This record gives sequence, structure tokens and C-alpha cells, in this order.
Amino acid sequence: MSTYFVTGATGFIGRRLVAELLRQPACERVFALVRPQSVDRLERHDKLTPVLGDLTSPFDAERVDHVVHLAAVHDFTASADEHHAVNVEGTRRVVEYAERTGCGLLHHVSSIAVAGDHRGAFTEDDFDLGQHLPSPYHATKHAAEKIAREQGTPWRVYRPGVVVGDSRTGETDKADGPYHFFPALAALARLPRRLPLLAPHFGAANLVPVDHVVRTLDRLIHADVPSGSTFHLTARRSRTLDEVHNALADAAGAPKVRFTLPMPLPAAPTSAIATGVLTELGIPPRVLPHLAGHAEFDSTATRAVTGLEPPDFTTYAPTLWRYWAEHLDPLRAARKHGLAGRTVLITGASSGIGAATALAVAREGAVPLLVARRADELEVVAERIRAAGGTAHTYPCDLTDGEAVDALLKQVLAAHDGVDALVNNAGRSIRRSVHLSVDRLHDYERTMALNYFAPLRLVLGLLPHMRERRSGHIVNISSMGVQLSTPRFSAYLASKSALGAFSRVAAGETVADGVTFTSVRMPLVRTPVIGPTEAYDAFPAATPERAAQWVVRALRRRPEEVNLPSGLPAELARKTAPKTVRSLLHLAYRAMPETGTPRTSPPASVAAGVTRLVLRAAR
Repeated sequence: MSTYFVTGATGFIGRRLVAELLRQPACERVFALVRPQSVDRLERHDKLTPVLGDLTSPFDAERVDHVVHLAAVHDFTASADEHHAVNVEGTRRVVEYAERTGCGLLHHVSSIAVAGDHRGAFTEDDFDLGQHLPSPYHATKHAAEKIAREQGTPWRVYRPGVVVGDSRTGETDKADGPYHFFPALAALARLPRRLPLLAPHFGAANLVPVDHVVRTLDRLIHADVPSGSTFHLTARRSRTLDEVHNALADAAGAPKVRFTLPMPLPAAPTSAIATGVLTELGIPPRVLPHLAGHAEFDSTATRAVTGLEPPDFTTYAPTLWRYWAEHLDPLRAARKHGLAGRTVLITGASSGIGAATALAVAREGAVPLLVARRADELEVVAERIRAAGGTAHTYPCDLTDGEAVDALLKQVLAAHDGVDALVNNAGRSIRRSVHLSVDRLHDYERTMALNYFAPLRLVLGLLPHMRERRSGHIVNISSMGVQLSTPRFSAYLASKSALGAFSRVAAGETVADGVTFTSVRMPLVRTPVIGPTEAYDAFPAATPERAAQWVVRALRRRPEEVNLPSGLPAELARKTAPKTVRSLLHLAYRAMPETGTPRTSPPASVAAGVTRLVLRAAR
């Protein structure tokens, strides 16, 4: 029977190796060094015992047959102190524990990084060939292996290559190393596939899938080989970076590298522009100098002992890509096409434009989240969607109540994987001239509360969520009135203009986050909002269903604005001939009666208005 002590048991390789050890018929007990906050990540098994602690401080454990030291900092962006504390001092503590308790065999998992910038063959017997170690990771892994080699307990060393996801499933729980370059490859996929690419030839990388590393480790740990043996857990040969790109490009639908230009690997960029470009592509600038190496790693002894042959990268590259695209791509939500499967939160969804929009997006395969004050009316809309085979969820909420909105957002984000789009449709319209509003400041405050501050609270509440997903779209239902400056709507149009101004500013700041904004400038729409104004009964008005089509267009295409053909000329006229437009608006103001006041004969009002204009011009 065998006992094991494993560090790094919750890591990428460690979790899989612990599972293999527990499956061993001769396994009696596995002790796993784990930090208290990570205990829940350990698999529950009657033969697995957590040992609370970490490599940055001394720990106590009983004697075992095998000490398997996996834990290390692999992040090139980590500081030199972080690397030293874990990779060097942590290895020293593991060695002290093995010597103190008289453990049977120390299995030290090192890395091909110990080869540094060595050029040419690097065998399993090689270690210190005078190579330069270009980063804290390279230097500390070399120092850690030196400690393991020079201590008194019988030992073996294992040097994995650059470990990537499972060759059978693509599964990985990390997106570092070569995965830093996957977003750039996804961006290239927007170009024509036949476009030939020219790329620099920096060097090569030795990639090996995690499942092969784990199977190989398991066999080597239990193999009958002498102490002091070193094994390379690597691919048969390293792949140049253009070969890696081309193997993934097939799966990504991206153009391939057809020509390479030999050039030295650049140092980390120092200019703000270069750093900004790399950051936008998701590539930490510190990674660039360590992109590739020039050593070839011989693994003859490993294959002879284990009988295992590493798979060729080209055979599993598509699997890696598919897993990343489906699970790790930070822009995967934004890369969805159409509305099918998207979650759209719609305010004012109990009637009018909101209800019509909910029905329209549901027909497109989206899942509308319906928000309004009246729960019974929301449920009527939701039942219509469900009866047609769609899915809908209702969330009654008074959007002018800040605490209620905060609770709504918590409830929605807890119940759904994500909110892809927000349609700010709920609104209040007050039609009253300015001179009749001088003692009615509360009209402006109530209008701003629902038309500006409520959608603003929703946007601010969802923005961190959308930024984290690198995708989100905000649609604000506005009005053609902001282009026309329609008389008697100072409160309503001021609130819509405020929301539009906020959205334009926010849109310029969130481009890199994948969050976009659209303002849909609606004409007169036959909804309950315009019901109190009898003057509109004789005016042509769009149906809510027609208005919903414009919202769906905004959700699909994400333009900055959706305007009707008649709105833009009016806006242009206001900018080029402001006095004329202002006079015409005054005539319209005189011609249309005040809501709730006795109707004045439109011809008489127009005539009076024309007379005033003529007299003013005569002066």
C-alpha cells in the first residue's frame, strides 16, 4: 500500500493527478496541502485528507511514501517576489518536510523553463549549461530544481512542456500561456480565410495536453527507475508559432500564416501605444518576451519508461479552440449572432412598445425579462409569449424606487446566466407649456425620476456585469421630439436628452468592454402614454408593433441611433436655419391647444401667430 503527500492538489494538473492516484489499487491515503479557503475545491474521497497550510509558511504532515511537489507560480505577470516565495522557498519547505519525516521518494515537478534561452538540443540529463534565465519564472524554476537535486531524500524530476487543455475535451481551467493569444486569433477570424498572413518567426513552443502529462506522471511516479532520474513530459518536437497559429486557424475560421520573416524576439513594449494595443488584445505585455524558445527537448527516456506517445498538436488543436470559444472567450456573449438565446431586460413591458417588443424578441428566440409596476398585466404578456412557445420571466418593480431597482438587479443576476441587453422603455410624458409649469417643478422631477434616473440606475447596475462578460447592449427609447424640440414637452424631452447625452459619453468609454448603446427616436406611437392628449387622436401614429420592429433592429445591429427619415431633415433644419424653425415651432405651439384646457380654434391661433411674426419682422 502507498501513501502520498501532494502540493498543488487543487491546481490544473494537481486535481487530475490526485484523481489518478486515488484510483490506484494500492493507494492507502493521499494527503493534500491546501489553503483553508481552497478546501472546497478538493474532491471528497474517503482516502483524501486535506492538510491546511501553504508553501509560504512551515507546515506539518506525517511520513509518506511519495511526496509529489506540483505547486508553483506559473504566471509571467507575477512579481519576482511572488515567484521566489512559492517556487524557491516553497520547494525548500517541501524538501525540509521530506527530509525531516524520512519520506520515501520526492517527485519534483519542474518545467522546461529551466532551459532558459538555450539553443539546440536539451536532454533529460542536461541541467546547468550556462543558459540565460530571462524571467523570474525561468530563474525560480531553475533554482527550485537545483534545491530538489541537492537534498538528501531520493528524488526524481519531471519537466512538463507548456501545458494546455485536455486533448479529448479541450477542458482547461486557466487561460494563460498560449491562451493569451486566442482573442487575437478570434479577431483575425473576421478577415477572409483565404487572406495570406505575414508573421514574424520568433521561435517555437513545446505544447503538451494536460491529460498526457497526468497519465505520464502517474506512470513515472510508480515506475521502477533509479533516484536522480529526470524526465521530459513534452511533445515529440516543438512547434513554431506560425504552425501553432495555423493549426488553430482551421478551427477558428481565421486566415493562415503563409509567409514568415525571421526576427529577434522583442523585449516587452515600453510605449503606451504598444502596451495599450497588446492589452486590448488580451495579451499581457510581460508575456511577449517569453513567447517562444529555441531549445529542442528530448524525451526518449520518458517514452521508454511509460510507453506513452504524446499526441500531435494538430490533432487536438481544434478541440482546444472549441472549448475556449464556448467557455473561456471573454467576448463569447458578444459573438452570438441574432437574438436567439439572448436575455433581454425590457422595462415598461406591461403594455405599449414594451409589451410589443417583448413579444417580438421572443419570436426571435430571445428570453425577455419583463419589468413594470403591474404584476398582473406583466403576466398577461408573459402568458402570450409562453403560449407561442417562447420563454419569459416577470419582475414587478417600481423603477422610481431606488432600493426596489437594486433588489431587482440582484434577483435578475442571481436567476440568469447573464443579461445581454437592456431596453429602457418605461417612461412618463407630460405635455404642458413652460409658462404653465413655473409652479410645477415636481412635474420635471417626476419625469426625470422615471425617464432618466431609473434607466441610469439600471445601466450603472448592469455595467459591471456586462464589462465582465465583455458584451452588453443598452437600447434607450427616445423621441423624435429631441430632434424637433416639440413645444409643450420641455420636461419629457429634457429627460430623454439627458439619457441620450449620458449614453453617448458612456458609449465612448465602453468600446473595449464590448458594451454598446443605441437611442431609438420614436415618432408618435399609439400607446396609453398619448391617451390623455385628445389633440393626437387625429394625428397619424405608428403602432406599438411597428415601434417594436425598430427596437429589434437596434438589438440586432447595435447602431448608435435609429432615426426615421423625417427626423434627420428636421434636425438639420434646426441647426442651419434656427430662427425659421423656431418661428414654425411657435406657430405649432399656438395652433395646438393645451392639454385639459378649452380648445382654441386652430385657424384663429395660426392667424394670430402669423400676425405676430409679420409685425415682428416689420420692426
